[in-house]
Amino acid sequence: MKRVVLLIATNIGVMLVLSVVASLLGVNRYLTSNGLNLGMLLVFAAIMGFGGAFISLMLSKTMAKWSTGARIIEQPSTEAEYWLMQTVRKLADRANIPMPEVAIYDGEPNAFATGPSKSNSLVAVSTGLLHSMNEQEVEAVLAHEIAHVANGDMVTLTLIQGVVNTFVFFLARVVGYFVDSFLKRNDDESSAGTGIGYMVTVIICEILFGILASIIVMYFSRQREYRADSGAAYLLGGPQAMIAALHRLGGMQAGELPQNMAASGISGRAGWMSLFSSHPALEDRIAALQGQAVR
Repeated sequence: MKRVVLLIATNIGVMLVLSVVASLLGVNRYLTSNGLNLGMLLVFAAIMGFGGAFISLMLSKTMAKWSTGARIIEQPSTEAEYWLMQTVRKLADRANIPMPEVAIYDGEPNAFATGPSKSNSLVAVSTGLLHSMNEQEVEAVLAHEIAHVANGDMVTLTLIQGVVNTFVFFLARVVGYFVDSFLKRNDDESSAGTGIGYMVTVIICEILFGILASIIVMYFSRQREYRADSGAAYLLGGPQAMIAALHRLGGMQAGELPQNMAASGISGRAGWMSLFSSHPALEDRIAALQGQAVR
């Protein structure tokens, strides 16, 4: 709940900062004189930026189950399911969080955690992961996912996404009004309202600003992976098991999650487009854990 309040407060803060900056620079007066209601634009940006991110967070568990075909373990029917439930329960107790839902889905090696809060979360592992790793390595992966839940990473990333979305929607439309006003400056018979210049500029700016925003979001996503690795090491009493699990992941083809869940998995792409990667390179994660072991 605290993080949801922070999510709302941060977006309100963004609106206030944008409003103050626009007033100090005289942008407010200029845009108002050219037909733009800055207050309404701020409300629109907040609704689109914050609202979309918040709805995505609320539906995260449902969408995860639907998109991966994950099967919730209600009553363990096999020894492997019983071990999985007991291991997640043990790690959740150590992390001092409520027991998440536990699921298995068919696919290549991967795992993910999602959900709108610590008390309403889901941890899922693929059949490929269970078949490719030993119990110690699977436990390390589960500890990594439990650390994500304990750190509130799902809400944190939603917070960041909502903030940058607010900036993207707001700035794209401000630039659109400037360009449209410039194009119509010598048109004595120009009608009220915006023209084609505004619409084209907004589309282009949303694409460009969206690319820049994704770099910011992915940077924070990579940082939370380091924190979850460190959290797993804490829950397991040392980093060795997590290091072994990452080494194992490096020697296999990790399964790809649906695009809307790519940042939730235990592993993700981190190649030459590293600025747009949700996960650091496995070598960097291993090096960070090894450094933690030395300290």
